[in-house]
Amino acid sequence: MPIPTEVVGSLPRPDYLQQGYADYDSGKITKEDLVKLQDKAAADSLSRMHQTGETYITDGEQRSSSFATYPVLDTLGGTGLSEILVAEGGQHFAIFDDGHERKLPRLVRGPFRYQNYAWHNFRKSSPLSGGHSMKQACITPSMMYLLYPLRETIEGYSKEQFKEDLINECEKDIRGCFEAGAKRVSLDFTEGRLALKNDPRNPWTGASLLETFIELNNSVLDRFSPAERANIGVHTCPGGDCDSVHSSEVPYHSLLPSLFKINAGYFLIQLASEDAATKISIHQEIGKNIRRDAKGVKQTAFIGVINPLDPTVETPEQVCQSLIEASKYIPVDQLGATDDCGFSPFSIDSKPKHGGNPNFARDVAFQKISARVQGAKMASEKLGVA
Repeated sequence: MPIPTEVVGSLPRPDYLQQGYADYDSGKITKEDLVKLQDKAAADSLSRMHQTGETYITDGEQRSSSFATYPVLDTLGGTGLSEILVAEGGQHFAIFDDGHERKLPRLVRGPFRYQNYAWHNFRKSSPLSGGHSMKQACITPSMMYLLYPLRETIEGYSKEQFKEDLINECEKDIRGCFEAGAKRVSLDFTEGRLALKNDPRNPWTGASLLETFIELNNSVLDRFSPAERANIGVHTCPGGDCDSVHSSEVPYHSLLPSLFKINAGYFLIQLASEDAATKISIHQEIGKNIRRDAKGVKQTAFIGVINPLDPTVETPEQVCQSLIEASKYIPVDQLGATDDCGFSPFSIDSKPKHGGNPNFARDVAFQKISARVQGAKMASEKLGVA
């Protein structure tokens, strides 16, 4: 079987869509106007991704405020915020190396329910796919867990009650995607590596939450059969927003043994942007910890061979060589290729390393995806698994 390859999720939103989000927040256009712009960007994303040869195409989250906030608000500006949350007093999700921050709203009462599900967006985009197989990215329950105040209790709504509601909602989100026709669903777990940073500016990172996160994610995944979990993935990275990261200094050996305790079928693992001197040890760590039987599922490690933060386009030959090197330590039948992160996880992103031009960044993203697909085919042929 050839080495599989899969996109993480997001693509840069074109400048007209980013302006559309801003205009919608300011009341200059209607929701219907915004949806028309989203339709245009989604159709373009699906068409261009199919041209790259990608196995499972996606609209690149053109309809989402972000991978982390789509269940509770419509835009990063706060429009459409769920009535059980407030914008003020929420926790930082992350503080990035370039100094910019992303915050989550704060839960003020229960019961917790998603306002928007990923399958809502999937159903809008799937008719534009030309009948090609699609995947959908969803948020983990562990990210949504951060909506509840870290050191406080909401009167009349305990954290245990919240967790039960959260698990139910996340299950509903994933099941809805499969029922809508998604062939694969991946869960973004960027908070996993960040949980080990212990940044005093961001208190939840010092609260030893990694094992709580693993438990929460398994509480959802264990509700799915092995056949279903074979097509549910988990993505980990040190962030990727405005061409900056939030936790690249956290060593992978602190995360990987716990990561593979998650009973998912596959993992999308940032690796291309790691220091070359450490890649061998990371390959070894993956090979040591990846499971051939995760409650009935053989896990696959899709390693990052593309760096979305760098406008330089990797060659297929470079991708091929990265996979061949990884295959020395990771069994070939458990090896795949991916991008380090989504290309633009938040809907408003100026892409500073790409000249501040999201349209250019979008063109680069499709070139990089095409190089990954071609490189994986070359590696498969060289390794005799084509």
